[in-house]
Amino acid sequence: MSKSCFVNQPIIDWAAANDAVKAAIEKAVAMGLRVNAAVVDRGGLLVAFLRMPGAPLHSMDIATDKAYTAAGFGMPTGMWHEALKAHSEAVQQGVPLRPRFTAFGGGLPIIVDGQIIGGIGVSGALEDEDVACAQAGLEALGLAG
Repeated sequence: MSKSCFVNQPIIDWAAANDAVKAAIEKAVAMGLRVNAAVVDRGGLLVAFLRMPGAPLHSMDIATDKAYTAAGFGMPTGMWHEALKAHSEAVQQGVPLRPRFTAFGGGLPIIVDGQIIGGIGVSGALEDEDVACAQAGLEALGLAG
């Protein structure tokens, strides 16, 4: 009998990722915003992305990094400021220096049946507005943030 060398891990599929970024952008349109929206799988790989004309150029990478951070840690990116307070000074200073780590609002994990399957990130507006758009993406999947 051979030893198993792999595990099965659920990830978000392209259709759901597409629905999520579309809903996030539709929310931005309703709010009069110009944003970028990204969905990554549980490993942080980009699955879906939409960019609105006029959205800030740098927020393309920021949206993707918000999704990456949310998927990687399984918590909203806006919670990091408070979460880091519980850690040593070394952690407080070191974690934010990690490449692609984002510690401000707009990134939400995508969790189904208690398992992280990806993350959604929105960038280009105020933090609360980015969060509202990302939340709309989760709601399009029948999920809460």
